[in-house]
Amino acid sequence: MPKKLLLNDKSVDFFKKVSELSGEVITLCDQCGTCSGGCPIIDEMDISPSQLMRMVMLGDEEVMDTKTMWLCATCNTCTVRCPRELDVSKVAEALRQIKLRQSFDKINIDKIPKEDLKELPQIALVGAFRRLTS
Repeated sequence: MPKKLLLNDKSVDFFKKVSELSGEVITLCDQCGTCSGGCPIIDEMDISPSQLMRMVMLGDEEVMDTKTMWLCATCNTCTVRCPRELDVSKVAEALRQIKLRQSFDKINIDKIPKEDLKELPQIALVGAFRRLTS
């Protein structure tokens, strides 16, 4: 049985914060699933992009514990296919920003082996550090 969420000040504040950071009108999402159908990494995600959008619309902060927001590659396939022209990757980025502002680092720079640092493309490292550390 799905969990029932009651809108309260905390869930409304969470929704408003994600909306503000993303710049998206999240309530325009009509849950058609087109974003999920086109996502190239959906098989690795624990919830689909459309589920992520629904959880944000409901102010469900449990979305912050999913790995989907970290796996979004910001490839913009969802945006191109969305009939409402919503950018799910901007919503995922807003969620990452909220989490990282809580001083939560998804990766530890000091734990990357030195030999890997020499082999990995610098642009990939810089991008990962920007997205995954606070």
